[in-house]
Amino acid sequence: IKLEMPTINLDREATALATVPEVVEALESYAVAWQKLISTTLEEELKKVPQGNSPLAEVDLWRERSDTLSALTEQTKLPEVQKVLEILQEAESEHIGDLQIVLSDLRKHHVEALDNIKFLSTLERHFKNLIYGTGFNVVLDTIPSLMNALRMVWIISRHYNKDERMVPLMERIAWEISTRVYKVVDLRTLFKEDRAAAKKKIAEAKSTLEQWKKCYFAVRAQIEASGREQHWEFDRKRLFEKTDYMTSVCQDLYDILQIIEEFYNVFGPELKAVTGDPKRIDDLVRAVNGLTSPMEELTFDPFSIESAHDWKLIMEEFKEEVSVENIKQIFVKNLKDPPLYKNHPPVAGAIYWSRSLFYRIKQTIIRFQEVEELLASERGREVKQIYLQVAKRMKEYEDQKYHQWRDGTEQILPLLLKNTLLTSSVTEKPFTTKKSVRFMVNFSPVLQEIIIETKYMEQLGFPVPDIARYVALQENKYLRYINGLKNMLDRYHKLMGTLNEAETQLLDDHIQELWRVFKSGHRRLKWNSLGIGDFIVRCTQAIRKFELLVNHVHNNSEDISNTLLFIESTNLFKFPLPKNGDELPKVKEFFEYLKYERAKDVTHMVRKYSAIPQLLMKVEGRVANTNSGKSPKLTSYYAHWENRIYQVLTQLIVKNLQAFNAAILANVPLFQTEAIFSVPEIILQPNASEIDKMTLQCIRDCVEVTKHFVRWMHGTCIECPPQHVKEDEVITFSFYSDVSQNPLIIEQAVLITQNVHKLMASLSKYLKQWKKYHLLWKLDKGIVMERLAAEKPACITFDEELQFYMKVAQEVTQQPSIKDEQCIRLQLAPLVCAVQENARGWVISLGKLLNESAREELFSLQEEIQVGVLSSCC
Repeated sequence: IKLEMPTINLDREATALATVPEVVEALESYAVAWQKLISTTLEEELKKVPQGNSPLAEVDLWRERSDTLSALTEQTKLPEVQKVLEILQEAESEHIGDLQIVLSDLRKHHVEALDNIKFLSTLERHFKNLIYGTGFNVVLDTIPSLMNALRMVWIISRHYNKDERMVPLMERIAWEISTRVYKVVDLRTLFKEDRAAAKKKIAEAKSTLEQWKKCYFAVRAQIEASGREQHWEFDRKRLFEKTDYMTSVCQDLYDILQIIEEFYNVFGPELKAVTGDPKRIDDLVRAVNGLTSPMEELTFDPFSIESAHDWKLIMEEFKEEVSVENIKQIFVKNLKDPPLYKNHPPVAGAIYWSRSLFYRIKQTIIRFQEVEELLASERGREVKQIYLQVAKRMKEYEDQKYHQWRDGTEQILPLLLKNTLLTSSVTEKPFTTKKSVRFMVNFSPVLQEIIIETKYMEQLGFPVPDIARYVALQENKYLRYINGLKNMLDRYHKLMGTLNEAETQLLDDHIQELWRVFKSGHRRLKWNSLGIGDFIVRCTQAIRKFELLVNHVHNNSEDISNTLLFIESTNLFKFPLPKNGDELPKVKEFFEYLKYERAKDVTHMVRKYSAIPQLLMKVEGRVANTNSGKSPKLTSYYAHWENRIYQVLTQLIVKNLQAFNAAILANVPLFQTEAIFSVPEIILQPNASEIDKMTLQCIRDCVEVTKHFVRWMHGTCIECPPQHVKEDEVITFSFYSDVSQNPLIIEQAVLITQNVHKLMASLSKYLKQWKKYHLLWKLDKGIVMERLAAEKPACITFDEELQFYMKVAQEVTQQPSIKDEQCIRLQLAPLVCAVQENARGWVISLGKLLNESAREELFSLQEEIQVGVLSSCC
């Protein structure tokens, strides 16, 4: 499209040319021609529409419009055109106004075309991926990016930020996605492909269609959440009606493929082996192969919304046929082991299962008959024939199950009624009283099952044997007996479970008496006997009596156990508290305090211990009806408690020695000792040997606590009286001889002694550091002073010696006054004072010597001065 350029000479000034009528008239003719050409071009361009439904068609439309209007706009910018416009403007031509309007429209539509093609070009790559991408995976990856790009266009563009532009563009995108799915999913070949590949193809197609809607709403939500952008309120029917319908069809196709696959998985070699009828399984496989035939021979487009009714009929026909085939498959597969409803017995449950399948298949056929066009088809007649065959087999199955049950029940039921009421886990005679012996209710599960089967068989309409009906009518009575027996036995077993071995032996006679009550239910009474209720009452009363006895024994046992717990938890090493804040007791004072407190606790423990025989005599009174403390029936029970007392006393000593050892090793001082100067050594007061002896004696005292616990005479709970071996020697039998020989106690005693010895060695090693001051007391001051006086040292020598001893006196004041070593606090103040006193003694001796030496020197100097004066006078 070209604008015709003026041929007249326009070299003069526009103002001059505007005054020439001939020039103005000629130029007006050109202006009119330009106006018509531009108007016609714009009109034609605005009438054009995209060629096709693809989004690329819209891109092509705006690209062509941009090219056309760009070419025309460039011509209007030529110098000749601009000169004509200037001249006509100067001449105030009547045609200039119309031309200016047309030029303004041209510029407006040109700018719009440029803007639109700029933004559509950013989408063009995504459009091409939708159309030419190698697979659905490319399309799935493209849709989110495309939707985000559309959002940017909506925000930035001046023309695609309106519904009338954006909705048609999105509609074209939806059409392109639908077309892509339509081309790939071909029902004529789909069911002939590999099933896994076909399912994958359908799943990807469905995901692609869903991705379009999902991404739209995700971006729409982002726009709304931003609060700054104009919302997308587009016509959803235009955008998603087609894709949503195609999604539902894809789901139908996927379900069909899944059902076919499940059928093939079921009708395999395993089912042939289970049923033993391979021909019937092959027939079922051929029936499955024919399920998809209607889909492969469609006379309409299944993806067209206009064909939705036809597609619905096809799917209903498929589902009905699948339902019949599925029920047939379930029946064939589970014939030998049918699934049962909760609480259903095996035989009646199997018949119920078969009938439930029959009702399901019957309802399917009834629904099938309601749609005449389905029943009238060849497939409909085939489905009806399958229904009749399966129904016949189900009836045969029910009859076979019923006859087998009836014959078996008439044979076994009389035998089951002759079972005894109880059975036990031990069959040897006579019974032992071991806790492992358990009694069980001997009501056969088979008998219970027959009762339930009878009730369900009558509900199903089958005649039942008279004996079975009689037993079923007695069900509530049998249940009462069973519950009564179970409760009674549970109570008995719970009681026996509370007894330890000693208590079981103690109550042996009473357990045997209780078993004699159980004997009739274990030997004589049957389930068809009279007197079962009376037997349960007798057993319950006997158990209640036995329970009272057990409770009495346990109450006394608990009292004894509490006493022993008190003894076992007694602290035999109660340490004194520091006096006057943090002043610790001295060694002897510490161990005397321990001994004193231990004596008080032992008195209390022995008083508690002495009360144990009285508790045992209470048990004896209830069990043996005596109160002597030496009943033969309680011999083992006495021994049991005496052994427990030994264990408790052993634990008492072991725990206390362990605690004492831990206290010795802990860095918490318990008592104090002093480091003193005893020429020529530095020693502890008391010394290490004395501390070792006091510790060892404390350990002995702890172990000898057990001497206060007198043993019982053999077979009794009576304390042994003192035994006079000689006139002046009395022996008391206590637990000491056994407890003191326990390896754990010996080990702890040795360990404590070793740890205390190591502690003393550590303190002695520390005191050796003070030997650096040994010259203070090792040298004799008198001899050293005489020798020093004879040498007549200079004053500087005196000064050095004095400085040395003064430094020593000052240095020891910097030493700590105490040293904590594990459980001992070492008081160093006496030692510091002794060293200071010795150092000061040396200073004083040196001072005296220095004083005497200075006086001698002074007197000697005075004499010399006097002699000199006299000499000068003479």
